[in-house]
Amino acid sequence: MVDGTSLSPSTAYRFHPDRGWCSGPGGPGLPYGFDPMIYNTTPIYYPNDRPHLGTAYTTLVADAVARYWRLKGEQVFSLTGTDEHGLKIARAAEERGMTPQEWVDSIVGRFHEAWDLLDIGYDDFIRTTDERHVRSVQKLLGAIHAAGDIYEARYEGPYCVSCEAYYTEDELDDGSCPIHERPVETHAEDNYFFRLSAYGDRLLAHIAEHPHFVTPDARRNEVVSFIEQGLDDISISRANLSWGVPLPWDDSHVAYVWSDALINYISAAGFLDDPARFESQWPAWAHLVGKDIVRFHAVIWPAMLMSAGLPLPRQIATHGFLLVGGAKMSKSKANQILPDDLVPTFGPDGYRYHFLRDVSFGPDGNFSWEGMVARYNADLANDYGNLVNRTLNLAERFRGGEVPAVAAEGAEEAPLRAAAAEALEALAGFGEFRTKQALEGVWLLVRAANAFIESTEPWKLAKDEAHAARLDEVLNAGLEALRVLAILTWPAMPRAGETLWGRLGLEGSPGDGPLAETAVFGVFPAVTVTKGDPLFPRIETDA
Repeated sequence: MVDGTSLSPSTAYRFHPDRGWCSGPGGPGLPYGFDPMIYNTTPIYYPNDRPHLGTAYTTLVADAVARYWRLKGEQVFSLTGTDEHGLKIARAAEERGMTPQEWVDSIVGRFHEAWDLLDIGYDDFIRTTDERHVRSVQKLLGAIHAAGDIYEARYEGPYCVSCEAYYTEDELDDGSCPIHERPVETHAEDNYFFRLSAYGDRLLAHIAEHPHFVTPDARRNEVVSFIEQGLDDISISRANLSWGVPLPWDDSHVAYVWSDALINYISAAGFLDDPARFESQWPAWAHLVGKDIVRFHAVIWPAMLMSAGLPLPRQIATHGFLLVGGAKMSKSKANQILPDDLVPTFGPDGYRYHFLRDVSFGPDGNFSWEGMVARYNADLANDYGNLVNRTLNLAERFRGGEVPAVAAEGAEEAPLRAAAAEALEALAGFGEFRTKQALEGVWLLVRAANAFIESTEPWKLAKDEAHAARLDEVLNAGLEALRVLAILTWPAMPRAGETLWGRLGLEGSPGDGPLAETAVFGVFPAVTVTKGDPLFPRIETDA
């Protein structure tokens, strides 16, 4: 409640054939479920360094998924941003002789640069220092306070500055943070606490009714086990820290950084001052998070929303760590790899393809340079890149780039059409975060198109004018396969898709959609195509 008024009740879920189960506010306005946008979020990141491969992975998947839904013709709103409050930021600024605001202002651009480097699009980039967010935090915490779920008490116990999180002694690993593997501090102060303990049964009931709420199953089981052990009330404020959002009922305290950060998801959705947009955009379709922060998103955040009377997000989609040499990346281990280290060699599309193709969303993944080179050369240089180069070259060589729009309905075209239909169906994996499986399905068409060129031998057809009509059919079918592939690969490799689209002489963009119409195998139009440089030049190694 805010000033005695309920914000919005959470009610029933309804099934949508594409989106799965969707929840809605069920108020007097239009119910959520069918028409409102796909609201997709990444975590908001600490701007204390340049994004590494793990940070980039979450954001890359979110972007690819958002692109898929746009291809489907859905309204999409994709959110990312930075988490700029807390003790860690305050200390980092002090070490540099800067104010916290000066420090975060000086480094937040690193994230914009990284996402631009990887062709990652987003509809909003929220900063927790934004005024809209500060006021949203105060509004939501005020509602939770008015509901009687916040009280003052003394806290004393272990605190990890890197996590900005309190731990129990049982959760520590020989006195160190289980995530950052470094010693914790002991903090003691009067705090305001959130009655998390009151929401255990409601959380378990919600997860039981909506088993998709936390994915994959292993993470859901972990969350359920954690709740079943009994929830403790949690600190929601800091009294000895000025860098944060002042509590609306007691400005001598600032919001604990995690209670502040979680609220960004509704701040960006119009919670503060745009009820119509908030009604349409919230609840989020999915929060994409790493496994190290799943408890905050799957336990604390939904409990806060329950207290305030707001709908819960549809899904907490959780992935594992991205390991290097089997170890989690960290500054202390000097094993951090940045996108900047890889893009000069592989390009943004090669980078995107590798991590979407070789890292499954859910379990831990492992990166190696050798594996990335092998995947790039096999799939992009040899398979897809060669298909593009040879097909466009044949069209230029034998028809001057102008291939008639003729239908190819023979037996040799049947496997090509079947592979195109199967690849289109497989692309739906993006909507379920199964990017690896989706791209494996798309490659059915890549392989089928290469096999088609080999079996039809257009270079032999070109030697006999009697086969001119058949040559036109073969070239047209090959170009049509490229057109469909430009669309199907666009969520993963937008730059390559746009480049190929231009070489095919087509208007618009492969991302224009709707997918059900544009990606159906048909007759390639009568346009002028050009070969251009290799789309994916082979990477040569010393080995």
